[in-house]
Amino acid sequence: MILTVTINPLLERRYYYQYLDLSSVNRNGKLIIQAGGKGINVNRQLNKMGVKNIAMLFTGGVNGKLIREALRKEQINFSEIITKNETRDSAIIIDQSTDKVYSFFGTDSIVSSNEVREFISKLEKAIAACEIVVFSGSSPCKEADPIITEGINIANKLDKISVCDTYGRHLQDCYDSSPTIVHNNTDEIRTSLGLDLQNEADHINLLNMLYKKGVKQAYITDGGRPFYASNFDFHYKAVPPKINPVDSTGSGDAFVAGIVYGWHNKFTFENQLRFATALAAFNAKSFEVCDVEISDANSLAGKIQINAVGKKLKEIDDSPD
Repeated sequence: MILTVTINPLLERRYYYQYLDLSSVNRNGKLIIQAGGKGINVNRQLNKMGVKNIAMLFTGGVNGKLIREALRKEQINFSEIITKNETRDSAIIIDQSTDKVYSFFGTDSIVSSNEVREFISKLEKAIAACEIVVFSGSSPCKEADPIITEGINIANKLDKISVCDTYGRHLQDCYDSSPTIVHNNTDEIRTSLGLDLQNEADHINLLNMLYKKGVKQAYITDGGRPFYASNFDFHYKAVPPKINPVDSTGSGDAFVAGIVYGWHNKFTFENQLRFATALAAFNAKSFEVCDVEISDANSLAGKIQINAVGKKLKEIDDSPD
């Protein structure tokens, strides 16, 4: 069982227009209501690939009720802590004539210290029952910041694999807690840590820092551009396939789902990296979020270049003399 933890979920109202005129009133948009948030996107993609999973999240108010209904409709299993305050929401406006997407997000939710304590108590039991726990997305407020670091500590204590895919003021604390796997993009690193990754040496320094923190695998992606990853203290540069992107929303979450899928199915590191990169790329080819078929990802996997950087694994020649 894969557990995802989303402490800042949102209700997505997705409006599809055949033609959009931002200077005028637009009518007859097709409305789809979905549960959103990075961890929930991971659940959606894992469901698509047939991996058992459950989402843990905060829900509150009318938006929280609609999120619960949306999760049930998608058959995403979930465990919730109900909050006094309303869950945030968003409006996603899609112009199908130009393939442009406009996103408008409401204010982050506020959770209380008591609600955080209840979440952490429930989280410990959930981690004990899972194989891998994925911490995804931002923290809604300062009170909620300790949830991910506490969750990583619990996972370490219970000898569980933890995946950290968060950002914001608490990111360094999350690194210091020694998650098994880290994923961030370069923008998140810059805004959260003030690090500007200009060249290969900057990436390698960051990957080395994470390894010294106890991180076993790290992935620092950069949209559709080449990026760097590490497996223990071995470093790699990956070049994604060339595609015609439509909407990259959720590509990072598809990537994380691919990493989890690889661990769950005992892929080699390079095959895991290749599959996750292919999932992310194919996700960007569609308006739909984390709805990629395994066969579609596999169709791109062979087009991804992966090269070792610096230190290389030693190959033992055990052939007869």
